[in-house]
Amino acid sequence: MLINYCTSNYTLKHKTMKYPLTVLLIMICVHLFSQQVNPNPWVMAPDTTAEVTYTNPVIPGFYPDPSVCRVNDDYYLVNSTFEYFPGVPVFHSKDLIHWDQVGHCIHRKGQIDGEINIFAPTIRYHKGTFYMITTNVTYKGNFYVTAKNPAGPWSDAIWIDMPEIDPDLFFDDNGKTYVITSAFELAEIDIATGKLLSERRKIWNSTGGRYPEAPHIYKKDGFYYLMAAEGGTEEAHMVTIARSHNIWGPYIDNPANPIATHVNYAGMGKPIQGIGHADIIQAHNNTWWMVIHGYRSVTGYPPHHMLGRETCLVPVSWPKGGWPVVNGNGTVPVEMTCPTLPQIPVEAIPARTNFNKKELGFEWNYIQPPGGQNIILDPEKGTLSLKGSALKIGEKGNPSFVGRRLTDIKFEATTRIAFNPANENEEAGMILLNNGSHFDITVHAKNEKRYLSVKLQFGQTLYQSTIIELTPGTVDLRVEGTGPEFIFSYAQNNRGFKTVEKVDARFLSTETVGWFTGLYVGLYATGNGKPAEAPAVFDWFDYRGK
Repeated sequence: MLINYCTSNYTLKHKTMKYPLTVLLIMICVHLFSQQVNPNPWVMAPDTTAEVTYTNPVIPGFYPDPSVCRVNDDYYLVNSTFEYFPGVPVFHSKDLIHWDQVGHCIHRKGQIDGEINIFAPTIRYHKGTFYMITTNVTYKGNFYVTAKNPAGPWSDAIWIDMPEIDPDLFFDDNGKTYVITSAFELAEIDIATGKLLSERRKIWNSTGGRYPEAPHIYKKDGFYYLMAAEGGTEEAHMVTIARSHNIWGPYIDNPANPIATHVNYAGMGKPIQGIGHADIIQAHNNTWWMVIHGYRSVTGYPPHHMLGRETCLVPVSWPKGGWPVVNGNGTVPVEMTCPTLPQIPVEAIPARTNFNKKELGFEWNYIQPPGGQNIILDPEKGTLSLKGSALKIGEKGNPSFVGRRLTDIKFEATTRIAFNPANENEEAGMILLNNGSHFDITVHAKNEKRYLSVKLQFGQTLYQSTIIELTPGTVDLRVEGTGPEFIFSYAQNNRGFKTVEKVDARFLSTETVGWFTGLYVGLYATGNGKPAEAPAVFDWFDYRGK
């Protein structure tokens, strides 16, 4: 009736002349009515009355490529770590939401006798033993390590003759063990030795997305399900799945692929993007869940992200004989309103590190396994001493650096340093680091005086702020993140902090510096080409999210 009224030329003409305001209101109503019809059947209307039960990411910061296993009502999760050591953190949870780190799979020098660059891991549990399988892309390729206790110790590497990356271990119920990699080549192996017991055979071609990776095999209801990531680990990331009655195939694609992605309308504009690289677990109450990574964009258009890919959690509906459906529409919101396991929170990491223990906490990392005497903890004095090696941060090797992941878009990190450089090549301070590019607030010397400045390095671009002469004594250094900016400031003699420099955060984003890691904040020292003589002594380190 309304449409007929509006499309009658005669009526419209006369009403327009006689009642222009009425016609305008009718046209607005027609427009609004037409907008209420949602053309996309996969978009679910949000339930504004539902209670938020948890928020994503469940493990914030640079914790990508999650893999999970269950032992009774305990859950264990691992992530990739690339060049950082100790490598492959192991987390424990009772509810899949609150995670407490209990150790690392790569935790001692010599476990991998070479440079480390650890890609995506898989963790599995079989007959009393934990297995973590992964790729070291800079030395020898695919391997696995084992442990009776997920907190460690873990075994030396057992190497496997399989090509490509992201290996997955599958223990079949007939007693056989298989490995599959991103080439989707499958082989049976001797789990005691890593030796192949069959030829490698390609069993799937993926759905055709670029950069296929992260295969996982599951067995359910008489089917072998093969799940993978495709599209690359940026905005086009996605999760796809296929299945077969035989582990060797043929595998038939799910007609609803991808089962999780934000590359479509349903995921457009969500705070978390780039979702993919997932693993599925059945909880002890028989519900199904997916751990999956994604990143939070924080500044500008096109969007940039700095924290790296973070671990998220979403529910899965997996009917008998059917396909898994991820969170209803394949998306990963920040605020989740689904039923959960009974939640059991874990103790938060203290804001202050006092350096009064023999080892740094699990949240701290080096670049490559440390060697020599350039990084020394003194628990009696409660100090951390860094003596600069000849290496600069970003150069190949093990520089004098300790750092922890940024876990918050808005944060504040502060430290106190005692450093009297003996030579003009020596410097030390606080650093923001991502894939070799870094911003530093640093103490250095010139003409036998101490100075402070902010140095920015991304790619071949170098910048140094105005230098500030320091008075004798310790110096407090601070880096703040607001989202769009990083703010560098300092204080001495119990006076207030003074801002030295502000910088656009996008210059340390993954989109700018490349690769797959996220931002670290930490402490460093360097001799800029030759070993330093003077140590930089740090009294404490504070990190607080805002």
